[in-house]
Amino acid sequence: MLLLHGLGATGAVWRGVLDHARMPSAAPDLPGHGTAAWAAPYSFARHAEAVLPLLDDLDDPVPVVGHSMGGVVALVLAALAPDRVTRVVGLGIKVAWPPEDAARALAVAERPVATYDTREAAVDRFLRVSGLAGLVPADDPLVDGAVVDREAAGEGSGWRLAQDPRTFGVGVPDMAGLLSAVACPVVLARGEHDPMVSHEELAGLVPDPVTLPGLGHNAHVEDPAAVLGLVR
Repeated sequence: MLLLHGLGATGAVWRGVLDHARMPSAAPDLPGHGTAAWAAPYSFARHAEAVLPLLDDLDDPVPVVGHSMGGVVALVLAALAPDRVTRVVGLGIKVAWPPEDAARALAVAERPVATYDTREAAVDRFLRVSGLAGLVPADDPLVDGAVVDREAAGEGSGWRLAQDPRTFGVGVPDMAGLLSAVACPVVLARGEHDPMVSHEELAGLVPDPVTLPGLGHNAHVEDPAAVLGLVR
């Protein structure tokens, strides 16, 4: 599989899925996130182009699973490389974008890089930005690649997020257009308690969306086995 994280997260959020998987898999950090280089401007297409070479490292065509923003990237990737992708699973994709939501995202993208006095404060911010607060403890190794010691990086004092704020300017997806451009099967899913997208919104795009009972926006962190079931 190829596993693509959401906005503000890193590839490490897929560790539970990787632990349960029975197939060769890759879970990269998308540009501007985690250990990946900052490479503005950001778009779904540029993210897809960045991970496209990973498909060549996997022997056979593979399913691509993407969370939130990563789900949109997965659809773009399937359109770019139809012979390399067997299925797309889009989990928790925000498909309704009122103008105020789009404007808010662009405003965040224009903010300067924030510096925090302590690692703890930077970790707290990462967990909130990624939606992992309450799911992942602050001392979890998952956060190690998500925050940067500015002194160690030669940038001065304090801590910052590894995420480039400009990644929030990735844009609003044309879901109908993307779905029409993809030839492989597509599963759109959400957690039952995901506030970002409703079952009805997904049903307006595909005939058989999946709602995973009892789960939230980061369903792949909460119940990796349930998300793997969407692939199989």
